[in-house]
Order: sequence, then C-alpha cells, then structure tokens
Amino acid sequence: MGLSRDEIFEKVRETLVDALGVDEDEVQQDSTLTGDLGAESIDFLDIVFRLEKAFGIQIPRGELFPDNILSNADFIENGKVTPKGLEELKRRMPHADFASFEKDPDINRMPDLFTVNTIVNYVNTKING
Repeated sequence: MGLSRDEIFEKVRETLVDALGVDEDEVQQDSTLTGDLGAESIDFLDIVFRLEKAFGIQIPRGELFPDNILSNADFIENGKVTPKGLEELKRRMPHADFASFEKDPDINRMPDLFTVNTIVNYVNTKING
C-alpha cells in the first residue's frame, strides 16, 4: 500500500525535525536542507538513516545525495557546473527541480537543489514507483 504525497511529506517533516532539531513549521516543501534548515554534511548520513527507518526503504549511498560530482573535472569548470555535469546531476537526481539552478549553475548554489520537496519526490518514487 502506497502513501500519498501529503503523508510522505509529514513523515519527511518528522524525520527532519528529529534529525536537525528544527521546529515543525520551519520544514516547508521549498525549504533547503542547508540554507533554511541548517543541515551540515554529517547530518545527511543521519537523514538517510532516519528515512530508511521511517519508510522501510533502502537508500544506496549517493542515490539521494549524489557524491563525486564536485571532484570530477569533466563536471566542474571555473566554479560552474558544466553542461555535462548538469546532465549527470539530472540523471542522478531526477527527483530534484533544476529550473533555477540551470540559469546559474554556480557550484555554491548546488546545496539549494536539496530541498524538502526533493526528498519527498525521492521517497514517493521509492515507495510508489
């Protein structure tokens, strides 16, 4: 039995409140994990663990939060994600919204791709196909 997007959002919200120690009203669909909710790199491991437990799913390393993008010279040039890098990000993160990032693919803006909605989309795909 699948869950609705609203049910998934509520469980994701609970997970982020517990993992990051933020108030429930701070966790909105468009909240960014690092900018708005104060997540640090170590928190991403905890978030993945808690999501696996909350939803009974497996999240392979690098699937929800891709790694190795910034260290690949084919994907980064002069502080920007290259077209090839953007293509790779989209392939690895079909659950993210790239509309704003595509206009200015500055690597410093990459954390903005990781929103609450990105997680909801990911989990929805995992459990509802």
